[in-house]
Amino acid sequence: MSASGHAQALTFTVHADGRSYEETILVRTAVIAGWTGRDKVALEKHIKELEELGVPRPASTPIYYRVAAARLTTADAIESTGPDSSGEVEFMILKTGARRFLGIGSDHTDRKVETYNITVSKQMCDKPVAPELWALDEVLPHWDRLMLRSYAVIDGKRALYQEGSVAAMLPPLDILSGYDGPFEGGAAMFCGTLAAHGGIRPADRFEFEIEDPVLGRTIRHGYDVSVLPVLG
Repeated sequence: MSASGHAQALTFTVHADGRSYEETILVRTAVIAGWTGRDKVALEKHIKELEELGVPRPASTPIYYRVAAARLTTADAIESTGPDSSGEVEFMILKTGARRFLGIGSDHTDRKVETYNITVSKQMCDKPVAPELWALDEVLPHWDRLMLRSYAVIDGKRALYQEGSVAAMLPPLDILSGYDGPFEGGAAMFCGTLAAHGGIRPADRFEFEIEDPVLGRTIRHGYDVSVLPVLG
């Protein structure tokens, strides 16, 4: 994994057209789509969940935050400044050439900074992504059957942190169509998350997955979080 100019080179195992192959993709544009909920009740729950942490209500939904492509990583560990960051599972749409692929990532975010500037909080943390992709067109016919899950490991105990269908979010093509910037080859978009069981909280390790029960396959990834000291 290396950066080239403003692009981040990420190597994936791509599953498409009945075969699997390795491809290194230069990601030049990274977008975090927030508040993409299809179920307005669930969307309001997540907004209130963040309001409890002091995060202001969004001006519109969905909303699209740009982050540096260099923040995307397939590494199995990240470093965060201070103890106030946490992950959240999101499905990811990645475009390369003329084709779109489905991946999965964690929108790891500094929750303390999020209370006063969401855009800055999104930029502060690396965004781990699983090093596997599925062809998007191969899952669209049964899209709502896909399941998202995440697990938080805190003090050595692994607990289910998030779980639900991707149907909780708007369909991927609807999310993409709402973005008013260019989404060309080499662009990646995180597409929204689920409410956390027991509330948002930091973890020593975060694991996440997307399951396709129709085609019988799962993409999984996890990463350790090292906390760097904050000096006054």
